[in-house]
Parts: sequence; C-alpha cells; structure tokens
Amino acid sequence: MSKQTRKKNKDLTKKIAEERILKLFELAEMNHEIHPERAQRYVTLARLISMRYNVRLEREQKRKICQHCYAYLIPGKNCRVRMKNGFVLTTCFECGGQRRIPYYLK
Repeated sequence: MSKQTRKKNKDLTKKIAEERILKLFELAEMNHEIHPERAQRYVTLARLISMRYNVRLEREQKRKICQHCYAYLIPGKNCRVRMKNGFVLTTCFECGGQRRIPYYLK
C-alpha cells in the first residue's frame, strides 16, 4: 500500500469518527431528559471514539462534559453556571466538580 493510500484511509477514518462523535452528542441532547443514563453512555462512547482515533472534541462538546465524572451537562438540570471574577464557573451536581473557563471583557 502506498503512502498516499494510507493517508487517505487515515483522513477518512478521522472524518467518520468526527461524524460519529457529532451524532452521539446529538443523541445525548435528545435523550437526556427521558433517559439520563443513556445520554451518559453516548458521551462515554464519544470520548472513547475521540481517544481511539485521536480526534479532538470541539470546544462546545468539551464544555458539555464534566471534567471529573464525564457526565453530560445541561445547565439548570444537572449543573450550575455562574460568572465570577473573570471566569465562567460550571459546577456539576453529580460529583461536585468545578470547571473554570476564563472570559475576557473588551
């Protein structure tokens, strides 16, 4: 197999992995209210796919996952979002973990 063919196959697998991750996050969004454990499983699968195929999660996707327990976060349902001292503070109700994301005022 030539180098070009291998590169095409690798690009194709990464593209398929990105599509699957996106679909899993959509499914988690739809099923969170009815089946929160199913949404948790979808997020777990998306993380495993991203690690297996070395695909980064997008910024919005990362912010929907708790860093500590990997729960799917919905503000007001299972997490609290506050703005404090130049940070967006997200607190998970499942584990109590906090994530601080800086924001800048212009």
